[in-house]
Amino acid sequence: MLESELFALLQRTTDAAFSVTEEGGIMSWNKGAEKLFGYPATEAIHKTCYEILEGMGPLGTRVCHQHCSVAECAGGSTEIPNFDMSVKTRSGQRLWINMSTLVFDNQRTGRRLLVHLAHDVTEQKKSEELVHKVLDLSKQLSSLGEISVRAEPTSPLSEQEKHILRLFAEGKDSDEVARTLGISPQTLRNHLHHINQKLRTHNRLEAVMNAIQRKLI
Repeated sequence: MLESELFALLQRTTDAAFSVTEEGGIMSWNKGAEKLFGYPATEAIHKTCYEILEGMGPLGTRVCHQHCSVAECAGGSTEIPNFDMSVKTRSGQRLWINMSTLVFDNQRTGRRLLVHLAHDVTEQKKSEELVHKVLDLSKQLSSLGEISVRAEPTSPLSEQEKHILRLFAEGKDSDEVARTLGISPQTLRNHLHHINQKLRTHNRLEAVMNAIQRKLI
């Protein structure tokens, strides 16, 4: 396969796809990459991926640089794993992407290209962060040993109500929960009202933490 054929193939993918040299120079940039990152191909090509994306890891450390681990893996026999990182878009906003990498060896020129495929996982990251916050708050309440948390509900939660709380604990928002259960937003609000009455809580987050503490979900 010629590089031109590879670039044409990448234009037909729905994911953001771009190819770079082992030094990080961008050689192709498809429509999906333009849409996801905001840079037109004319601005991205011939710049470096670390200059464009400024990728950061979960701990806030810079992972996009000239001698990144992906390039090192591609230079050896190590399998290249997919990974999540935070990148900067053309507008200056940051989003989370999941990146996978393929290695393309041009037999004619001897040049090696790294083909990166990326998709947006920002909402998934937000959900994970919410779950972690809920669990952390739940542990804090447990350490305090509040009597109000240990008290039994005024009446048992139904299986539907427990299901609702589990979905919220997974980080889903109200619209997602309603769609998952096939109920209207108003019906969901009614369920939450009854849940708060039973648990003596005041809002959704309190209800989720309370139910976790009581091991109801």
